[in-house]
Amino acid sequence: MIEQEFRLLATDDLLNAVVGDVVEIRVLENAMMQKIAELERRGAASELGYRTVAQVLRHAVRWDLKTARQWVARAEVLAREVTPTGAVLEPELPATAAAVAEGSLSGEHVSAVAEVMRDLPPEAEGPVVEFARGHEPSAVRSFGKELAYRLHQADPEPRESGEPVPGNRLRTAWKGDQLEVWARLDKVSGAKFEALIDPLAKPRPATPEEGPDPRTRAEREGDAFADLVDLVLRSDRLPEHGGEPVTLTLTMRYRDLAEQTGFAALDNRERVPAGLVRRLACNAGVVPVVLGGRSESVDIGRKTRTFPAAIRRLLVARDRGCSFPGCDRPPKHCDAHHIRFWSQGGATSVHNAALLCRHHHTLVHRSEWEVKLRDGTPAFVPPSWLDPTRTPRTNTAHHDPHRFAA
Repeated sequence: MIEQEFRLLATDDLLNAVVGDVVEIRVLENAMMQKIAELERRGAASELGYRTVAQVLRHAVRWDLKTARQWVARAEVLAREVTPTGAVLEPELPATAAAVAEGSLSGEHVSAVAEVMRDLPPEAEGPVVEFARGHEPSAVRSFGKELAYRLHQADPEPRESGEPVPGNRLRTAWKGDQLEVWARLDKVSGAKFEALIDPLAKPRPATPEEGPDPRTRAEREGDAFADLVDLVLRSDRLPEHGGEPVTLTLTMRYRDLAEQTGFAALDNRERVPAGLVRRLACNAGVVPVVLGGRSESVDIGRKTRTFPAAIRRLLVARDRGCSFPGCDRPPKHCDAHHIRFWSQGGATSVHNAALLCRHHHTLVHRSEWEVKLRDGTPAFVPPSWLDPTRTPRTNTAHHDPHRFAA
C-alpha cells in the first residue's frame, strides 16, 4: 500500500492494517527461525569455520551477538527434530510453535514462554500460550511465575533447618564529602523500606516555570532517602501511603494463618511463610484484612470522592495490585478508581472501585476501555477495534490463572 492510499484510511482501518502487517512479519520470522534451525542441524557453523551459528549470523546479517543467540535459542524450541533414522519429532514447545506459525506470537513471546516453561510441567504450555495470545511478553513472565507458584503451593512448607539465616546488612563509607550506603534487607524489611521510599520518590508535579521533574529515578530515590532521614528525626511526621501512615499489609486465608500453613502475600507480592506471619501479627503496624469480613467500612456513599484507608485496605486485599489485564504493578503504585465515575453519581465504595496504576487509570478515563465487577473481580471490556466481540478480560497475574487438566 502506497503512502497516499493509507493516509486516506480511517483510524480503525489503518490500525487493522498495522496488525495485519505484524502478523505477516511474524509468519515470516517463523520461516526464518526454521531456516536457522536447519543451519544448526546440518552443522553449518563448523562447515563455515565458526564455532556457533550465532557467530555466523552475527556477521551474515550484522546482528549483535546477543540478538543472534536469542534467535538461535528460539529456533531450537520451535523446530522439529529429525532423528538419525529419519523420524520427525515434535518441537520442544509444540503449542508455541503452532501459535508462532500462524502469526499470533512474536520472537519475544517465544523467549518469554520458553523462560516460564522451565518451571512448569509440559501440560501447562497450553494455558501459557493462550495467555500469550492476548498479552505482551512481560505479562507472560508474570503469569508464568504466578502459575508456577499456584501449582506448587500445596507442596509441604520447608521447615527451618536450624542453620542461621543471614540477617540484614548495612555498610556505610565516607568518600570525600559523601556517604555511600549499601544495604541488604530481608523480604519483610525490604517491603517496609519500599513502602516508606515510594511516596517520597514520586516525580515532582510539572510546572509552567520548570516543566517536568528532570531527576532520574535513582536521583529521586536518593533524595527520598535523604528526606526519610529527616522524617525519622521528626517521627510524628512520617509519610502517608494510600491515605494512612505507612502500614505493612499481609494477605492470606484465615484458615492458613490459624493452621500455620501456606504463605501470605506482602504488598509487593513477595511471599512469607505462615509462621513468620504469626510473629508479625503481634506488631501493631500490621493490619489484618479478613476477606469477606464486616469489620471494615466498604461504602461511604457520596460523602467524599477520596477513598478512606479502610476501603483502600480492602481493595488491596481484593485486587492485589493494578487490576488491568496483564499489569503487575503492586498496590503501592495504584490509585483507587471509581468504576462509575464519581462525577456521574458513582459512590465511594469497595463495590464501585478497582485499583489501577497511574498509566492504566489514565487509559481507562481517556479510552473506550470499560470496567465492570464480575463476582467481585474487576473485569475490563476492550475497545471494539481491539476485540470486536468485546469479551471481558481480568488480570490473571493477581488472580487464579486458567486451570488445565491434570
